[in-house]
Amino acid sequence: MTVELGGRGSDTAIVWAGRTLTYAELDAAVEQWPHLPVHGARSHSVRSHDASALDLPDVLICVFAAARQGSAVRVEDPATRPERPAHPDPDAFLLVATSGSTGRPKPLARTAESWADSFPEFTDITGIRPTDTVLITGPLHATMHLFAAVHALWLGACVTDDPAEATAVHAVPAVLREVVGRMPRARLAVSAGAGLGSAAEQAISTRGIRLVEYYGSAELSLVATRVVGEHSALRLLREVEARTEDGYLFVRSPYAALDARGWFGVGDLAELNGTELLVHGRGDAAINVGGTTVIAEDVENILTALDGVRAAAAIGTPHAVLGETVCAVIELDGTRELDLVRAEARAVMAKEALPRRWTVVQQLPRTASGKIARGALQ
Repeated sequence: MTVELGGRGSDTAIVWAGRTLTYAELDAAVEQWPHLPVHGARSHSVRSHDASALDLPDVLICVFAAARQGSAVRVEDPATRPERPAHPDPDAFLLVATSGSTGRPKPLARTAESWADSFPEFTDITGIRPTDTVLITGPLHATMHLFAAVHALWLGACVTDDPAEATAVHAVPAVLREVVGRMPRARLAVSAGAGLGSAAEQAISTRGIRLVEYYGSAELSLVATRVVGEHSALRLLREVEARTEDGYLFVRSPYAALDARGWFGVGDLAELNGTELLVHGRGDAAINVGGTTVIAEDVENILTALDGVRAAAAIGTPHAVLGETVCAVIELDGTRELDLVRAEARAVMAKEALPRRWTVVQQLPRTASGKIARGALQ
């Protein structure tokens, strides 16, 4: 399967920052995109398009042009480009990077098929339709946003930056909680990038919006999905295998990046029951409190469910006796004081998980996709 445009003619493909492209105009732009120089005509190092600094419509034109030409294309954050080999893998289509939530982004390369082959199953699970207008909530160098936009155009849907017109949205839970309130036409929300959590789940589901959660990573792409209200646990995609070793998840998938072939793990703690998956979060974010392992994402989900808390992060801080204790860094929404939030936390949280130190910030540091940037917090 290849990555090609799914719409035709006068159907709207992209509405972005006041610019509108029909599928006919998008197809023409893709066809007219310059080809790479023939090897030998210029420097041998010129082997990939670079869409990193382009506006979203032009990034997508370049990506689909590269697919049509059989070339590679770089879509990276211009401010934090990862170091990569001078000559990409000859099978590479997308040259992208990890989110950098725990450090500097790492370079990745993937084939067109590693995404496109998952599109039909992803479409069936989510229920995204060619008639949908899909809201993209972050820059395309964050791979979850690039995946969402490429999938939408492959399907024949419309990509937009206008919440008022969007019928579907892809975002991390913290962004979803905020943006669905500005989407009067919303019928579908896709959550990824972090555990959904009860607060985000309730905020979205109570609006009558179909809510789909998926687990994946830049290295592995889609791994498991669930439709909230229909399934209680994530379920592995049909072609994906998984196992755990010492509590850590390893995946073997046809949708993985070239750098992640075979059994590969990103350091996530998880439980596996047949094809059902429960992900606890990154092992390097786990906090050892007096011999008890506290999962940072579990703490964060509890805190964000408390009234008055807009967002929260949990990190470990050294302690002479316990080894570590939990520190909470939170954003308040202005409806409650910190003392009330702390009191409610004491009433609902286990002793080991209860934060010993609380820090209130105006805004938590986040990656381009909206995930908490744990490296910056530490």
